Parts: sequence; C-alpha cells; structure tokens
Amino acid sequence: MITQAIGNVLGYIMYACYQVVHDYGLAIIIFTFFTKIVLLPISVMVQKNSIKMVKLYPQMNRIKAKYFGNRDMISEEQYKLYQKEKYHPMLDLVPVILQLIILMGVVDVIYRPISHLLHAAGTKIQELVAAYCSLSGVSSAVSSIQIQVVNHITDAAYLGTFKGICSAELLEKISSIDMSFFGINLGNVPVESLGTTMWIPVLAALSAWLMCFAQNKINVLQSEQSKLNQYTTLAISVLLSLYLGFFVPAGVGLYWIFSNLFSILQLFLLNLWINPKKYIDYESLQESREELLKVTQYSRGSKEKREKSEVLLEKQDYKRFMKYGEKQLVFYSEKNGFYKYYQNVIETILKKTDIVIHYITSDPHDEVFSMAGENFRVYYIGENKLIVLMMKLEADMVVMTMPDLQKYHIKRSMVKDDIEYVYLDHGIGSLNMMLRKHAVDYFDTIFTANDKCFEEMRAQEKCYQLKEKTLVKWGSGLIDNMIENYQKDKTHENLPKEILIAPSWQEDNLLDSCIEPLLNGLLGQGYHVTLRPHPQYVRHYKEKLQTLAERYEKEYSDFTLQTDFASNQTVFDADILITDWSGIAYEYSFATCKPTLFIDTPMKVMNPDYEEVGVVPFDVEIRNQIGISVKPKDLSEIGAVVNRLLTDQMYTVEEMEKVREKYLYNVGNSGAVGADYIIKKLIEYSKR
Repeated sequence: MITQAIGNVLGYIMYACYQVVHDYGLAIIIFTFFTKIVLLPISVMVQKNSIKMVKLYPQMNRIKAKYFGNRDMISEEQYKLYQKEKYHPMLDLVPVILQLIILMGVVDVIYRPISHLLHAAGTKIQELVAAYCSLSGVSSAVSSIQIQVVNHITDAAYLGTFKGICSAELLEKISSIDMSFFGINLGNVPVESLGTTMWIPVLAALSAWLMCFAQNKINVLQSEQSKLNQYTTLAISVLLSLYLGFFVPAGVGLYWIFSNLFSILQLFLLNLWINPKKYIDYESLQESREELLKVTQYSRGSKEKREKSEVLLEKQDYKRFMKYGEKQLVFYSEKNGFYKYYQNVIETILKKTDIVIHYITSDPHDEVFSMAGENFRVYYIGENKLIVLMMKLEADMVVMTMPDLQKYHIKRSMVKDDIEYVYLDHGIGSLNMMLRKHAVDYFDTIFTANDKCFEEMRAQEKCYQLKEKTLVKWGSGLIDNMIENYQKDKTHENLPKEILIAPSWQEDNLLDSCIEPLLNGLLGQGYHVTLRPHPQYVRHYKEKLQTLAERYEKEYSDFTLQTDFASNQTVFDADILITDWSGIAYEYSFATCKPTLFIDTPMKVMNPDYEEVGVVPFDVEIRNQIGISVKPKDLSEIGAVVNRLLTDQMYTVEEMEKVREKYLYNVGNSGAVGADYIIKKLIEYSKR
C-alpha cells in the first residue's frame, strides 16, 4: 500500500527521534519539527511565488476590469501575464500535497509502533499479532492492531501470554514503549477511548484556527483574499481538524497540532527574511482594486436593469429573428455606435436593392433601433444568447466587425456550412499586428483598407498555409464620412493654432508615461492645447485627470481638458494631433489632411509574432508619412517639432492628400464598393 510505503520511509526518521529521546510524544514533536526543516526550501520557493502573484494583482485586476464579462479574454490575458512573469499557479499547492503525503505516513507510523519504533522482524510481528488475535478475538486486519498488541504487552498481567512466541529481548523492548504524553495515550483513538484523549482533537482545531488567523493577517497571498474566502478556509480547516482528530490515533492529532504551530512560526520567520513589503506596490494594488470595483458595480447595476426590462425584449427579438428562417444578409454589432462602420455599405444596399438586412446588436439601447424599417430589421440579442443564435444561423452572408470568429464563444454556423463570413475592421490599421494571431483565419472575406492590409493578408496565408480568402479593396466608410463632415465644417483658420492631444487606452500610453513633460513643452508657447483622453481612461482614472486639470488649467489659460466625446468638432478644429499608437491618428490625418505628431511610447501589439509574415505593418510605416515621431526622452524639443509640422511643405494639404490616396482605397466611395460586392455575391447565392 502507498500509505505503508510512505510510512516505511518516515518510520526511519521517527525511529531516530525515538532512539534519541525515548519519549513517544516528544519524538513526534521532534519529527514534526524535522519535516518543517526538510520542507523549508519549498516553503521559501512558495513564499517568493506568492509575492510574485500579489505583485501581479494590479495588472490582473486591470485585465478583469478591461475585459469584464469576457471570461475567455480574461483567461487568455492572465495566461500571457503568467508566462511573461514566470509565475506558476500550481506551486502554492506543493506544500499542501506534501503535508498530506506526510500525514499519510504519520498515520502509518503511529498505527505500527512495533514496525517503526523497534524495527522488529515482520515474521515476529505476525506471530505476536496472531497470538493476540487468538486471545482477544480481534481481527488482524484492524488498522490499530499493533497498538493493541503494545498496550496488551505493557500490561504486566498479560505479559506472560506472549512468552515463547518471541524473544525476551523483543518483549522487553515492546513493554518499554510508553505511548503516553502528559497522561494521554497517543495510541488511542479519541472517539473510541474518550477520556483525556478528547483534548487532542479540540487542540488540533484550535491550532488550525490559530494558523488560519495568522495566515489571514500576514501570509502574503492569503491576506489578499476576500473575507469570504478567508472565513471559508478557516471554517473548513477547523472543522476538518476537529472531525478527523476524533477518528485517528491521538499521536496523529499531536503531530497535526505541532505542525500548525511550527507553520505559524515559519510564517513569521519567512516574512522577516523575505519581506513582501519590499517587493509589492500596495498603493497600486489598492488603486487597481478600486478600478475593478467600479466596473463590477456598474455591471451589477446594468444586470439588474436588464433583468427587469430587457430579457423580454431579447426573447421576443430572438423568436422574431428565428421566425424568418434562412436570410440573405446579416450584420452583427457588438454595441451602440458600431453602426458607423457599416453605415455607407448598408445605406447603399438599401438604396439600390430590396434586400432585407437583418441587423443584430448586443446593446438594447443601440440608436440603430430608431432606423428600423421593413428592409432594415433590428434585433437585440445579448452576448450569451448570441452564442446559440450564431450556431443555429441560416444565412447567405454575415458581416462582422468582431474578430476571433470560431476561436472563442462566437462560432460559425453548425447548421449551414456555406455561409460567407465577412470581416470589416473598425479602423485601417494592421490586422496582423493589431489583432490577435489568427484572429481572421475563419473568415471567408476581408474588406481591406489599403495595400498594406492586402499584402499582410496574403502574407499570412502563405506563412501559415491558409486557404486563400477573398480580399475586397474597400477603404473606410468611417473616414469617408469624416471627410464629408469635415468639408462641411471647415470654415475658419485657428488663431492661435490648436493642438489636440488624444492618447490611446493601451498600457504605457502617453498619459501614463510622459504627459507632464509634453504639456510643459507646449503650454505658454502661443498654442491652445486640448487634452482629450480615451473614454475608457476617463472612466477609470477620473481623479487622476481631475488633478491634472486643476494643476494646468489654474496655471495656463491655453489648456483645456475635454471629457465630452459627443462631437468630433475638436478633432476637426485641431491643426496638429498628438497621440501615441491610437488609431485616431489615421482618422484625423486622412479626414483633415493635417499632420500628426507621434510619441514613441511602447508599441501597441496584440500579436507578438506579427513579424513572422515579413510585412512592415501599416501602423509602423504610416507614422513618418503623415507626421513625425518623437521619443519621450526628446520632449524638450517638442516646440521645434510642432513648428516644423505647421510650416514644412511636406505636410501641406496637397501633400497629405497624396499620402491618403496611396494608403486608403476608394476615398469617398468605399460604401458603393462594399455594397456592390455584397449585392453581387447575394445574387450569385440566390441562383444556387
């Protein structure tokens, strides 16, 4: 048996302890202390691993906040973080597993004192057991049989019954075993013997409580757990120790008591030796908790509202959608505001044909509901219900702006395998670098924005041996509309010149890394500077932005913080845009034909393997075509760079228009191009 095998190993340690002190209880305590010494290197490793885990908590909390509700994305991002930081989640279980293994061995050592304390021959032990069983009628299979033999032999009245069965020397050694400890027979099982042994399970439960209390206070990982988790662990530990303590020999309970006490001592010493406070930014940890709490509270409020008023709408729309059977054309929108990416294509289709467009949105408050009509039918389907709908979908074509089809929760239809899935990106940036690896592999058709995107897609297919997709040279409906609106609103020249700072929401964006030296180099130089943070940044860092605004608006009249994103007027009015890796740069420069100043913060990369396909991403190449890149360390020269962008002939409207024509398909005509492709394909499908 495994238990006996472990007991045989630990038995030698227990034997050595007993030979030194000749006291059964004290030998168990020394044995327990020795196991803690042996396991100390592992405990040190776990302490360091736990510190590493808590160091990651701020990043993990922000991942949970950023992708709240998307378990797949949270798991993927956490896994990447673990790999990057070389954190091993399972390492903390090692001491628990080893403790259980040792406990199994201790049970065997306590149950077989003749084998482990005296190292008597197996045949002699069998003879003694057989003799005892014939006298008492007890089965030899009883786990405590050796303890009963020892108790029997140590009773002088029964010693004579074993003479002749084994040597007088062995009988003398057995009779010398004293299993009592402060009046408690450590060989007895509390539930069977009651009496003083009843104290052992009570003390085991108390020691378990003390250990959990200490862990909740000073253990680097346990102290960061929620109160519910802490109390649950405490209750389980105490009740388990109390319950098991009644059904194993008191010696096992004694081991458990001192194991807990030595663990507490070890915990204090490890915290002195490897102090978590030296490695963990507890201020950042608290900030990340507050950010996650805000998102959680917001989500709870939204969920309550949905439960009251939106579940019925979803049921009705799901039933209505499924009632129409097979459809020609379906568009899917993740939330309100995404219609702008489809607008030109949809409106052209509705104008040219009588095709019925089925538009699914996962936002019950999407403004697109107000546009619904006979040929433009709108449905609210939440993300969970969407999973089922997509698997049952029957249509000729589905158009989406959401990548990662088939990779996560949204799959291709399981009932119709010849649906054409079309991917249309939010922006015009690199699909290879700005999306996760293989994010568009399961789409049939890609609406491409420029030659770089086209080249990337073909390079991906060759590199990863993928089936060739249909690539439509499309452009950007969003930018086309921005160009049209800008031409209508372009009425005056700014005096003073207007500079717009619009950072991204990625980690290490310019707001987090270099906003102060940037503002210090611009303000008071004859420009008006507007800071327009990303909406998500405003949502998560209101207090930080308020502090920044109070400082600069008080000192400079030429500074404005803008947190209202209802209009693009600020973007249109700017003479220069300053950003990091935000896609707003392409929208701004291509819509207004004005330059962008890029701050070279760490690059925004969703696919770390983007270089495998061998194509320079659009986001990298375009930076020095529509503006100038500046490193954060060179911001002291920002004034000279701004002046160059305002005066250099390279950045005139005429020159910027040439760049736009080179890097954007079908300027002003993307809607017609996209619609014509869809109409043509649907006509083909109708003839099948």
